[in-house]
Amino acid sequence: MPILYHSPRSRSDTVATLVRMLNADVTIREVTIPRQDGTGAPDPDNPHPEKKVPFLVDGEETVRERGAIIAYLTDAYPAAKLAPLPGEPGRGAYLSWLFYYQGIMEPLLVLHWAGFSHPAVTASLRDLDTMVDRLAEALAKGPWLLGNDFSAADMLCSSPFAWFPDIMPENPKIRDWAARCTERMSEATS
Repeated sequence: MPILYHSPRSRSDTVATLVRMLNADVTIREVTIPRQDGTGAPDPDNPHPEKKVPFLVDGEETVRERGAIIAYLTDAYPAAKLAPLPGEPGRGAYLSWLFYYQGIMEPLLVLHWAGFSHPAVTASLRDLDTMVDRLAEALAKGPWLLGNDFSAADMLCSSPFAWFPDIMPENPKIRDWAARCTERMSEATS
């Protein structure tokens, strides 16, 4: 049986919620991690090479990084309809949002939080305003990133706004979308 290594109140919360929403046959094993406030410690029982979470072990397969784990799980549990499957309309957009989160959104948010700015960052990743524009453009086509269909990409891309409300953009489309995502995930797991 697959095992998701998870630490509550961390980046792995979204994936643990997804496991529940998928009704997936996945064991969630809690481990400790070092926290930004100096608490916590690496857990020797955590098989992640950097002792981070989330980390998925499925037999001989190991998957790390939230976007990769989300794609892996939504493909493995298609009945929940939280992602278009290969060959279905919207698959490219779905994967693009997962990778956009990992490659653009999260780095921009971490750099913003750290107070770091540099022309090289702006040239390659752009900036928070551009990120907000991309989200708003997608949400102009429907209530969710993929139009009319809620997906695990919504879960991932909205997650930082739930955790850090002070970074919530003023854009009402994004505020409403983030609230809908939070509500949808809360309903599904309560």
